[in-house]
Amino acid sequence: MDTIEKQREKIVAKKEVDHIVVRFSGDSGDGMQLTGMQFTDTAALYGNDLSTFPDFPSEIRAPIGTVAGVSGFQVHFGSREIFTPGDSYDVLVAMNAAALKVDLPKLRRGGIIIVNTQGFDKKNLGLAKYPPDADPLNDGTLSNYTIHAIDITKLTKECLVDSGLGTKEVERSKNMFVLGLLFWMFDKEMDHTIKFINDKFTKKPEIAEANIKVLQAGWNYGDNTEIFTTQFKIGPAKLPPGTYRNITGNQAIVVGLLAASEQSGLPLFIGSYPITPATDILHELSKYKGNGVKTFQAEDEIAGIASAIGASYTGSLAVTTTSGPGMALKTEAMGLATMLEIPLLIIDVQRGGPSTGLPTKTEQSDLLMAMFGRHGEAPLPVLAASTPSDCFNTVFEACKIAVEHMTPVILLSDGYIANGSEPWRFPNAEDLGTISNSFLQKANGADEELLPYKRNELFVRPWIKPGTKGLEHRIGGLEKQDETGNVSYEAANHEKMTMLRAAKIRAIENFIPLAAPDTGADHGRLLVLGWGSTYGAIKTAVKELLAEGEDVAHLHLHHINPFPKNLGELLNNYDKVLIPEMNSGQLLQLIRAKYLVPATGLSKVQGQPFTTAEIKEKMLQLLKA
Repeated sequence: MDTIEKQREKIVAKKEVDHIVVRFSGDSGDGMQLTGMQFTDTAALYGNDLSTFPDFPSEIRAPIGTVAGVSGFQVHFGSREIFTPGDSYDVLVAMNAAALKVDLPKLRRGGIIIVNTQGFDKKNLGLAKYPPDADPLNDGTLSNYTIHAIDITKLTKECLVDSGLGTKEVERSKNMFVLGLLFWMFDKEMDHTIKFINDKFTKKPEIAEANIKVLQAGWNYGDNTEIFTTQFKIGPAKLPPGTYRNITGNQAIVVGLLAASEQSGLPLFIGSYPITPATDILHELSKYKGNGVKTFQAEDEIAGIASAIGASYTGSLAVTTTSGPGMALKTEAMGLATMLEIPLLIIDVQRGGPSTGLPTKTEQSDLLMAMFGRHGEAPLPVLAASTPSDCFNTVFEACKIAVEHMTPVILLSDGYIANGSEPWRFPNAEDLGTISNSFLQKANGADEELLPYKRNELFVRPWIKPGTKGLEHRIGGLEKQDETGNVSYEAANHEKMTMLRAAKIRAIENFIPLAAPDTGADHGRLLVLGWGSTYGAIKTAVKELLAEGEDVAHLHLHHINPFPKNLGELLNNYDKVLIPEMNSGQLLQLIRAKYLVPATGLSKVQGQPFTTAEIKEKMLQLLKA
C-alpha cells in the first residue's frame, strides 16, 4: 500500500497558486448556482479570501440547452486579497454546448475546460446554434486549452443504478459529481457539503444518500483516473484575526437589520412585496420570528411601504425592500413618510431597467430616482453599499440615521452585491455603537401644550408613540403648521417647513465621516470616484496602476445625500476625476452640478459588472491625454 501511494505521489503534481477563478456553467436545471455556492462555502472554511458572481437567466425556466438558458456561477478565491470575481477564468466547467459557447471567450489562454460530453451531442450543438458540422471538442477549436471531456451524465447514472431513484432525480445529481471532482482538483474536503446535503434532505434520506454517493464518485474519479495529474493548493488568506463566515449582500443586510434592532432596542418590522433581486431579504428575516421580528408579505409594493409607515408610527424599526419597479410604485408613500418625518428604511436592490428590464442582471440606474424621485421638495438621505459584507455596516448606519434624525432613508444595493458573496468578519457588539432613540413622554410646549413638530437643534421633531397619555395627535400627508402639526395651507409656512425639512437632511453631513481616499494619496493626477458595486473593480485597477508607478487614487462614496462635507475640496486636489458607473452617468451629473468639477464618466449599461481591465484602460487614456 505504501509503495502504491508513493507511486501516486509521483504522478499527481501539487501546484501551489495564490489565486484562481473557476466558472461553473450549464443549463438552468443543472444546479450550477448550488454547486458554486457549496464550493465557495468550502473555500471560505479553508480561510481563502474570495468574491463570487452568480449569473443566471431572468426566466424561471429558460429553454433547455439554449444560450439564453445558460446559468453561471463564478468564484475567485485565493491566499491574497480578492476584490472581484475576476475578469477571466482559469477553469471552466461547461455542462453543455451552450455553456461553452457563452463562456469560452473569457477563459484565459491555456486554461482548463471540464465538459460533460452528453451536453455536446448533435441536438445540444444545434440548440446552441453551432454550425451543422461543428464539433468543438474534436475539431481543434479548443487547442489552446487543456480539455477534460467526461461523460458526467453516464457516470452519474452508473453510480446510482441501484438507488431506486427515477431518471429525473438521478440526472439532477450530476452537479454533485462535478463538485466532488473540483474538491479533489483543489484539495478540499467534502465534509461541509455532506452536512449540507444531509440537512437539506432530512425528510428524503434516499436523495441525500444518492447525492453524497455521486459527490464521492466525483472525488474518486479525480483521484483515480490518469487524466487528472495536477492538484492545486491554495493556502489561507492573511485576513485580520476573527471569526468569519461567507455572506451574500442580502444576507448581510438581514444581519445588519437584526443588529440595528438589537442596538436600538426597537422591534424590527419589514413590510415588503417579493421582487427580484430583493426577495431574499424578506425570506431570510421571516426565519427570525422567534427573535421578535415581524415580517409582512404585502399584496403589492404600495401596501408594503404603507405597512412599514404604520409600524414606524407605532415605534418600530420599520423597513421596506424593493427593486427599481417597486421604487416607482412606492414614491407617493415615500412622500408621505417625508411629510410625517418618521424613521423608515427603504432598501432598493437595483436591477436592469426600465420597466421589467433585466430582473436578474445588475445596474446602478436608480440613483437619480433615489435623489429626486418624489413630487414636491422631498430630500432624503441616500446611502450606497459597496460590497456584500459592506451591506452590514451600511444598513446599520442607515438605520441609525433614520432613527436619530427622524427621516426616511434610502439604501442602494444592486443585484451584483445582493447575490455575490465574500468573507465577513463577525463584529463585536461593543464595536457596533448605539442607535439612540427617545419617545416623547410628556407635552413639550408651554402650558402643557403638545407640539409634535417642535424641533431640536438638529431640526429633528420628537417621536411619539400613539396611545401615550396626553400626547394624542394626528398625522397625514397635508402640510403641517410649524411646531403644532396642524394642517396648514399658509404660503409662508409651507416654504418654512420645506426649508426646515431640507435643513434637517443637510445637517446629517456633520454626523458622517469625511471623504478620504480608499487607495492612493489625497492629491495627484487622477482620482477614480466610485459608488456602490464598482468598488472591487476600481480598487483592483488603482492598485495595479499604483504598482506600475502611476499617480492615481480611489475614493468610494457611501453617503450620496448629503455628500461628505469635504468632498468638493478633496476633488479639487486632483488634476482629473473619473467616475465609472453602471448607468449613463448619474453620479457624474450630481458631481458636475454641485462642485463644477469637469469629471469624466465611464458608463456601462449591459447588466454586467465592470471588469478591472475596462477601468484600467480608461484610466490610462486619461493619464496619457
